[in-house]
Amino acid sequence: MMWVLLPTNTYKHKWLPKLKSRFSSNYFGKQGVMMLIFTFPPLLVAVLSCVYLHLAAKLKPTAKKSDDEEKETRVLATWRKPMLVKGPLGIVTGIELAFLVMFVVLLFWSLFTYFSSSFKSIDATDPAFKNGIRWQLKLDLGGLWLGLVGNICLTLLFFPVARGSAVLQFFGLTSEGSIKYHIWLGHAVMTFFTAHGICYIVYWALMGQMSQQTLKWSRSEISNVAGEISLLAGLGLWATTFPRIRRKMFELFFYTHYLYIVFVVFFVFHVGFTYACYMLPGFYLFLVDRYLRFLQSRRHVRLLSARILPAAGQTLELSFSKSPGLKYSPTSVLFLNVPGISKLQWHPFTVTSNSSLETDELSVVIKGEGKWTKKLYEMVSSSAAADHHFDVSVEGPYGPASTDFLRHETLVMISGGSGIAPFISIIRDLIFTSSHLQLKTPRLILISSFKTTADLAMLHLLLPITAASSAATANLRLTIEAYITREKQAAATSPFHNNNVRTKWFKPSPTHAPISPILGPTASWLWLAAVVSSSFLAFLVIIGILTGYYIYPEGKKHGEAGFPMALTAFLYMLVLCACVAAASSGAFLWNKRKSGRDQTIQIRNVEGATPTAGGSPAGGGAVYEMTEELESLPLRTIEEATNLHYGVRPNLRKLLVEYCTEGGSTGVMVSGPAGLRHEAAAICSSGLADDSLQFESISFSW
Repeated sequence: MMWVLLPTNTYKHKWLPKLKSRFSSNYFGKQGVMMLIFTFPPLLVAVLSCVYLHLAAKLKPTAKKSDDEEKETRVLATWRKPMLVKGPLGIVTGIELAFLVMFVVLLFWSLFTYFSSSFKSIDATDPAFKNGIRWQLKLDLGGLWLGLVGNICLTLLFFPVARGSAVLQFFGLTSEGSIKYHIWLGHAVMTFFTAHGICYIVYWALMGQMSQQTLKWSRSEISNVAGEISLLAGLGLWATTFPRIRRKMFELFFYTHYLYIVFVVFFVFHVGFTYACYMLPGFYLFLVDRYLRFLQSRRHVRLLSARILPAAGQTLELSFSKSPGLKYSPTSVLFLNVPGISKLQWHPFTVTSNSSLETDELSVVIKGEGKWTKKLYEMVSSSAAADHHFDVSVEGPYGPASTDFLRHETLVMISGGSGIAPFISIIRDLIFTSSHLQLKTPRLILISSFKTTADLAMLHLLLPITAASSAATANLRLTIEAYITREKQAAATSPFHNNNVRTKWFKPSPTHAPISPILGPTASWLWLAAVVSSSFLAFLVIIGILTGYYIYPEGKKHGEAGFPMALTAFLYMLVLCACVAAASSGAFLWNKRKSGRDQTIQIRNVEGATPTAGGSPAGGGAVYEMTEELESLPLRTIEEATNLHYGVRPNLRKLLVEYCTEGGSTGVMVSGPAGLRHEAAAICSSGLADDSLQFESISFSW
């Protein structure tokens, strides 16, 4: 990765001058070669990742793994075991720790290289500098080097938050699992940039240049005012990211995060577009992803129904219409926006449906735990909700490129509260694997903690309510250990017999559309590769023409002053955004036109099948009570598989040791509060069961 190797003396003093002398041209300006060198390689990796994922989806291996492949899988599983459980970094696996250590070594080595070379040159200079300003010069250069090292962190900052990027999935990562890397890098970026700013403020104060330097906006050099604005925006954003503030004031955290636009724009004004190319690849992929998400969210989607659970839990399952071509993996995430609550807020929810089992519907589970979710529950459960159109916009779904639950003999799923949602999608996926693909599935152990008996209604959502799917659960080896922590004894009647679950159907709207893939169902990765490559190529051509025929000639007219650096950066950013918007819009509209006819037919079919209170098809919408024949099938299956425990919490150590002694690989997946995840991770990393326990955490928080 050449764009990370700037601190090396060999590259800086040997190879870069050779490349400049060989390929120098006024077409892109004096620094055009650097722009290509530091931008092209990572974007090429992104394009090749798209091609790889497309081919991998077309050529899915069906044969059983060889012994060598099984051995590699076991070795990789060992590296994925938690190495750090508690502390500021949260749960860190062996692979993550290894890369983290290497990255920290890179940062400190870069600092050492910068400081040692520059300080030696100051100490070796002529005696005229021994007049008391030598250490001030070191402070000046020290601030510069801190900023350069902070830029190494900034180079990687936007990769984890490009949700639909092929780079994450190429390395086996998911957007929600990569959030912690974005958090780590964000803290590092702001630490180095804050130190960078403090060093220069102290230096200006000592040199008596405070008022002069703080208001300096140079025509052809570093702009101090732009840097100060960028730093202030970053500090405002950074202040709300700490866990205590983020959890208690999420809306404040959410809205201040839009300051990243001010931060990036004035950072480019501060250093110039050429130097900003070090961080451009990650931000470029984020920009493409963000604009595609914007295009997807412009049209409201068709909300079919809502399953409303008892009021004590304030939980509901929303079902949306989707195109049959939309495929996604278990544990995928869908972002929802309800303009009736907030036009700006987007919230992630786990998809519980299976794209192969439920080809025309996509479902998410939402529990009322905050202001936004409680307001949504009130709106959906109100008696008037079904009598009007319910506007909802979505982004996604986003999830892993593939899953391999079949490699385990036993799959233990541990959840707390609404953390059960990801496991609903896994169970439904294994139902499809068992019933349609006729493959052997692992034994499933679901360990769930609930506060009250009313919360057991979450178990109603485990199995899809169709007669065919319910019959397919006969081959599913499922055991549920349900712990009700705030009640000491069982009620007189079985909690499964108190079925207060209601299903509400919503009035259709001709302007609402099914959820569909942004870039088409069959070649979305190739379309993404085309968008990235064509937009970047168009950007290079346009800025080449702009530079060769306007910026360079105008700069020569002004002599040494040259063309204003800030104006150059503004024009380049404007062209960059225009190219991304044009390429993304073209690909989106082309695929939308191709899929428009199928969506129209599907909407008509769904509208004709919408039930009313009597259960007969009609065009309206109302509360619809399910028939006993259909509802009782999954409930009986769930009741037979469930063991209820009152007044206690699960003894995870005892349970995990018991299940792993049954032989074979045991996968352990945890979703829920941080304490629950840390406890399970500590058990899996303790060596209690050798390497048979393979841990995986599912969470947006760390």
